[in-house]
Amino acid sequence: MENKEILLTLANRLKELRKQKGVTQEDVYNDTGIHVARIEQGKRDISYTTLCRLAEYFQTNLDFFQ
Repeated sequence: MENKEILLTLANRLKELRKQKGVTQEDVYNDTGIHVARIEQGKRDISYTTLCRLAEYFQTNLDFFQ
């Protein structure tokens, strides 16, 4: 899997989780300090620790993002 493909998968899964939870990008930022707009566009690679924080926030495991 190419990096761009990985980032787009992550972007789609993150957006899906956010919508399921019924929160805005601003809500996620206010709750976590993480800007998710560029992540959701597949334009920003994130660190493992940021991914872990997002998984915890959305009460899911890391496997969901694959």
